[in-house]
Amino acid sequence: MNSQSNAAKALQFDAVIIGAGVIGCAIAFNLARRGYRTLNIDKLPAAGYGSTSSSAAVIRTYYSTLDGSAMAYEGYHTWKNWPAYLESDDTSGLARFIETGTLVMKTEANGYLAKVLKSANQLGISYEHWTADQIRDAMPGYDLRRFAPAKSMEDDTFGQPAGGEISGGVYFPFGGYVDDPQLSARNLKDAAEKHGATFMFKTAVTKILVAENRVTGVELETGQQISAPIVVNAAGPHSGKVNSLLPIDPGMRIRTRPLRQEVVQISPPGDLGYSREGLIVSDNDIACYIKPGSGGQLMIGSENPACDAPHEVDPDDFSRDLSDRALTYAYRYSQRLPSLGVSQHPVGIADLYDATDDWLPIYDCTDVGGYYLAIGTSGNQFKNAPVAGQLMAELIGYCETGNAHDEAPLQFQLPNIGYTINTATFSRKRPVNQDSSFSVLG
Repeated sequence: MNSQSNAAKALQFDAVIIGAGVIGCAIAFNLARRGYRTLNIDKLPAAGYGSTSSSAAVIRTYYSTLDGSAMAYEGYHTWKNWPAYLESDDTSGLARFIETGTLVMKTEANGYLAKVLKSANQLGISYEHWTADQIRDAMPGYDLRRFAPAKSMEDDTFGQPAGGEISGGVYFPFGGYVDDPQLSARNLKDAAEKHGATFMFKTAVTKILVAENRVTGVELETGQQISAPIVVNAAGPHSGKVNSLLPIDPGMRIRTRPLRQEVVQISPPGDLGYSREGLIVSDNDIACYIKPGSGGQLMIGSENPACDAPHEVDPDDFSRDLSDRALTYAYRYSQRLPSLGVSQHPVGIADLYDATDDWLPIYDCTDVGGYYLAIGTSGNQFKNAPVAGQLMAELIGYCETGNAHDEAPLQFQLPNIGYTINTATFSRKRPVNQDSSFSVLG
């Protein structure tokens, strides 16, 4: 299907979705299969070409909040049955979920995971308590001395043990990663197109058109206007810039920021026995996570401790070169794995998160009729993208049939796990959620 030419011919749609990352494509798929005529507009050349392509694509079932854990557990079932979700009998050309399990270290800072395990118990999420010896068996060569709090390399005490040892962790068997995050977005695009969805790439939206406090469509950089009674902001790190195209305040209490992030890739030592099926580890003590990377590499990223100050940038003007931050993450992880060889010229990825003040997403309507938000999603919502697409489709249907979502929030059913989310959790008007860990896992 020639998506660009089809979009050029059609000037009127039921919904315009700004952004064609994994979230935007999931929204298109779920709206299109409900009969909406959708158009995704993205300034990049293809689906999933932006921050989605740089995602660590970790799939995990634990969160700092109950609703976050529920959505992630639902998402796990979706990724586990990816062809069925896409309504596809052909598994060739589909992204693959590599199930590795995830290990989370118990630390004082994360409350020894008491809050996380309470949610797991409520939702029936499987887990195992691992001793220090079990961790060493799974991760040969590990030094489990405590180093917290995490530090930058400029700190004179960097690398010095803090006393004591990590006593254990929690292993969640239902977890892993998606082998090609960009491909997963393309899978969603292809599935949406089978239901009549249209995509327009290499095109920027310059205005969101509003009349009598309701969106009427968008204007493109070419001057072309596209009519639609629904516009969805799924623009990732550009979400703030897209909101600024509105002539009316959307009524947000929680803000989003484009934050620059780095992930370093290093060859793992042979004694670790690490492969693409290697265990994903979240280690709050050194504020790093690891996961399998491409070509047998080990990916190391930050869990955003205080010493890794947020780096807010212009999403249209930032450096993709690695800095000393990447080297810091590698050296922090070498505290745990002393046999790790750290190059002074590391390779890896630098890209952007679209992060809210409390690191939880916004899935919501706004004060402008027909204008919806699926933003603040970077860093921790890739795993939830298929579920977020369903949630947004339900939310749009709920609001467009006259329901006052701000007063009576949508109650969103998660069919795989039998749980109902009060979507006020994801409101743009919520106070900062103090139950959040204020961090992410890649």
